[in-house]
Amino acid sequence: MKQKTWPCKSDAIHFTALPFMKKPNDSSAFTKPAKTHRSFFNSTPKTPSSSSSSSSSSDFSALPYDVLSRIAASFSLPNLKAASLVCRAWRDALKPLREAMVFLKWGKRFKHGRGGVKANLSKALDSFLKGAARGSTLAMVDAGLIYWEMGRKDEGIAWYRRAAELGDPAGQCNLAISYLQGSPPNTKEAIGWLYQASYAGHVRAQYQLALCLHQGRGVGRSLQEAARWYHRAAEGGYVRAMYNTSLCYLMGEGLVQSHRLARKWMKKAADHGHSKAQFEHGLGLFSEGDMMKAVVYLELATRAGERAAARLKNVILQQLSATSRDRAMLLADSWRALPSSR
Repeated sequence: MKQKTWPCKSDAIHFTALPFMKKPNDSSAFTKPAKTHRSFFNSTPKTPSSSSSSSSSSDFSALPYDVLSRIAASFSLPNLKAASLVCRAWRDALKPLREAMVFLKWGKRFKHGRGGVKANLSKALDSFLKGAARGSTLAMVDAGLIYWEMGRKDEGIAWYRRAAELGDPAGQCNLAISYLQGSPPNTKEAIGWLYQASYAGHVRAQYQLALCLHQGRGVGRSLQEAARWYHRAAEGGYVRAMYNTSLCYLMGEGLVQSHRLARKWMKKAADHGHSKAQFEHGLGLFSEGDMMKAVVYLELATRAGERAAARLKNVILQQLSATSRDRAMLLADSWRALPSSR
């Protein structure tokens, strides 16, 4: 994984499959965002005046089908199953969305060649479109992604917008990115969608919003706000945000300068597979005299394509015993990146 050291105008963002629900840690610098999917299962009246009013206010079946379908459009299968147990009316109303989950599952199998089937982009798209037709925003986002990868960007954007308007954070984020990459870019609308997705807890949107704030792209430049959004995305597991958070602490840009916290976030980014972070963390270990660990991180960075890391690693290896060299290479071979939101 190769990343640029610091945001610049050439940081084009490529779409990737995104997790549908995130629970990032909150930051004291922000108001806690409202959850994307609200629960109606505990909405009992506080002070019922009579048995009839209590009955009517708890009558979940009275919720119109179209309203329920919009609310549940971005639900995952477990949430749909739980909602379907509320009452018979909900079970019937949510049947199309449960069917959409089947098409979504097959679409992912065809897209990635999993579950005993060969990869087939055409069949994957067909499955996603069938899921989207049944109202699932998750399927809409995946359909939009395939259209985008096929070069049919207008159709991809149309599906992103449908998902975004139904409140799907991934659809909002991808729609915003497509606007940023447009010719000419529509930065004003992109920023609006990024804020919506960011407050809903979507870590990739938070990172993209931080980049825009850092660059002053489509919004007034604010290093402090950019740093806070980097930090929030980093706490949510977004690796590039971890790296940029480290740089903010290191240089005192938007955050109070702290070499301790800079090193903490640099190590986190390195342990999650960020190649530049591995190189820079290796440099830090080398400067502290921890040659063994320095070699391990520099070797990881070298394997990821960081050429400067290879030169320093070779210099350090000459200072180690044969046993230490073998031990360092063994540690590098057995290393696995920690899971992340990318």
